Amino acid sequence: MGSRKHNSAEARKEAKKTMYVAKLVDNPTSPRKTRLTADLIRGLDVEKALNILQFSHREAAPKMHKLLRSAIANWQQKNEGTRMEDAQLYIKELFVDGGRMLKRLRPAPQGRGYRIRKRSNHITVVLGSRAEQLKAASEVKEVEPTESDN
Repeated sequence: MGSRKHNSAEARKEAKKTMYVAKLVDNPTSPRKTRLTADLIRGLDVEKALNILQFSHREAAPKMHKLLRSAIANWQQKNEGTRMEDAQLYIKELFVDGGRMLKRLRPAPQGRGYRIRKRSNHITVVLGSRAEQLKAASEVKEVEPTESDN
C-alpha cells in the first residue's frame, strides 16, 4: 500500500473513533412516513429526542427510539467512564434512505393487474458531542496566527 493510501486510511480510522453510528436496515415502513418522524428529532439533544419519540404516536417512533438507544450504547462503549450528560450528545445526522421494494400484483377489473409496491427504508443515526466540538474549536483558535502577529 502506498503512503498516500496508508495516510488516508489512518485518517479514516481516526475519524471513526469519534463517530457514533447506529443503522436500521430494511425497516418495513415507507420512507416518506419515517422521514416525518426523523424531521421531529434531527439536530436535537439526545434526551429531548428520546422523550419526543417515546410519546409520539407515529408508526416509526418506537423503532427510531430503539435505534437512538443503540447509538447511545455505541457511544458509551467507545467512551467508558464518561458521563453522557457531560458530553452533551446530540443527533448530528439522521437520514432515511429508501430500502428494497417488494413488488406485488393485485387483481383488477377486466383481467388487469395493478402493481403494489411495498416499500422499506434504511435509517442511519450519527451522534455528536457538543463538548468535543467546543474543545476542538478552542484548539483551532489557539493554533491560528492572527494578522496582528505579522
